[in-house]
Amino acid sequence: MAGLWRGYQALMTKYPWTVQIVTAGSLVGVGDVISQQLIERRGLANHNVQRTAKMMSIGFFFVGPVIGSWYKVLDRLVVGGTKSAAMKKMLVDQLCFAPCFLGAFLCISGALNGLTVEENVTKLRRLWPPVQIANFYFIPLHHRLAVVQVVAVAWNSYLTWKANKM
Repeated sequence: MAGLWRGYQALMTKYPWTVQIVTAGSLVGVGDVISQQLIERRGLANHNVQRTAKMMSIGFFFVGPVIGSWYKVLDRLVVGGTKSAAMKKMLVDQLCFAPCFLGAFLCISGALNGLTVEENVTKLRRLWPPVQIANFYFIPLHHRLAVVQVVAVAWNSYLTWKANKM
């Protein structure tokens, strides 16, 4: 496990943008697999691979690039590594970025899954500010997207389950 982490760190140092995007897309896909297998209990024979591919594409082409870019902007907007700076970053993130991001995510997932925006908006009301405070206080900029995505596997499982629930 330590070897995997060192390899990940080496790749992150050499190709930070690519690794962050691949990590985001992969973890959105993992969220969908967890949703289908553990929440929906579809079993491997009934796993919807096309749905997982759709969710991964959202992760690769939307979630990873958008959140990765946002964290860079946010680090320039709110400078510092103090608890106060972490709180400010969390507030700016949750009050300014999250509503826009969720709106865009809902439009994209709705378009790919045939669900209306209204159906998705009523299902997705809460984000997880405590994770963001810890993320902005303890985690270096180039690892933030990965930390958020690891925590978000559960969130992504919920999102894909709700977004794909007929």
